[in-house]
Amino acid sequence: QVQLVESGGGLVQPGGSLRLACVASGSILSFNAMGWYRQAPGKQRELVVTFSRGGTTNYVDSVKGRFTISRDYALNKVYLQMNSLRSEDTAVYYCMATLRGFDYWGQGTQVTVSS
Repeated sequence: QVQLVESGGGLVQPGGSLRLACVASGSILSFNAMGWYRQAPGKQRELVVTFSRGGTTNYVDSVKGRFTISRDYALNKVYLQMNSLRSEDTAVYYCMATLRGFDYWGQGTQVTVSS
């Protein structure tokens, strides 16, 4: 069983930055893929960024140049650095990991961008 716990969400003004963290219960090297998704009120959950064990990283167009994913293999953590935040980035952000064909999700962390 994989457990993922997100942290780092909060309230930030437009143009500000936040760094989200996701800690996994096991080695992130074992996962076929990991990533961040988000769900805004009244909308479907959408992909923000994913990376595969093979090294491929994919960002949704709306965050390219503003968001950066990084990994700390020693701590089994994945980070999402979010810069130049906009009101439309407001959502619950979820960490996701794929292992042996199953997708595992964290409980989510709220990000609110508002003045």
